[in-house]
Amino acid sequence: MERIAFIGFGEAGQTISRGLVSAKAARIRAYDILFPGRLVDAARALDVEVAHDHVDAVREADMVFLAVTASSSLDAAISCLPGLRKGQLFLDINSVSPQRKRETAARVAPTGAAYVDVAVMAPVAPYQHKMPCLIGGPGAAELLPRARAMGMKMDRVADEVGQASAIKMFRSIMIKGLEALVLESMLAASEYRVEERVLASLEETFPALDWEKLSGYMLERVVSHGKRRAAEMREVAETLQGIGIEPLMAAATAARQQWLADLHVKEQLGARKTENRAELIGAIRKALGKKA
Repeated sequence: MERIAFIGFGEAGQTISRGLVSAKAARIRAYDILFPGRLVDAARALDVEVAHDHVDAVREADMVFLAVTASSSLDAAISCLPGLRKGQLFLDINSVSPQRKRETAARVAPTGAAYVDVAVMAPVAPYQHKMPCLIGGPGAAELLPRARAMGMKMDRVADEVGQASAIKMFRSIMIKGLEALVLESMLAASEYRVEERVLASLEETFPALDWEKLSGYMLERVVSHGKRRAAEMREVAETLQGIGIEPLMAAATAARQQWLADLHVKEQLGARKTENRAELIGAIRKALGKKA
């Protein structure tokens, strides 16, 4: 049974841990900068050991999953360095730029631990530990059979660090951009009460897509994860700048996702999660002080 450490125990860490523990595939130890607090209770409920700090979490692990916020990924990795050693796999599952992954890999390399660039290609919640991932980097070849033995779905795409993340990042321009477009379109349409007409027209143009269902799903993703998605799109914009492409769409997507996050619609809805398009638009209008 693999010994796994999670650095970061938010939604991704908890959900992946739940799947691994349920499958009896791993023993898990976790650390989050928000420990102590409610995350400690979440860890104990999942039969996950609570570590005192980064080093305490990773010291005895076979694999380390770095699952923190995009802005803190490098700092979190650096905090782990004194506890890393040869024979460990260091899985960086954060949605950050290829350049950030390379910087992190360079920091990890002197410890002897093998770095793996992991790009999570679908929402974690429905899949738990079986979410589809692309992997690359020095530790990818070793990780692949061990991950599959735990029931994880991983596809090795490169030995080079950054390739897997580049695939996810440039896909995000489409996916998160479409989320922002749906949000802006449906909110504007609601002002004139023509949402159904707009969706019907989209259905006629792109009949393979269920636009009512898709719009509700995409709105829910922005409501629930807009802050994180905005941070990810800022990483995309920075990457585009670095390769000489003006990030017009990526920057606009980040701005629209952040705009909704700043309205705190998620807090308004509380624990209730819905993919009902009309209900979500109504909640957004309420947050804006508009008549629902």
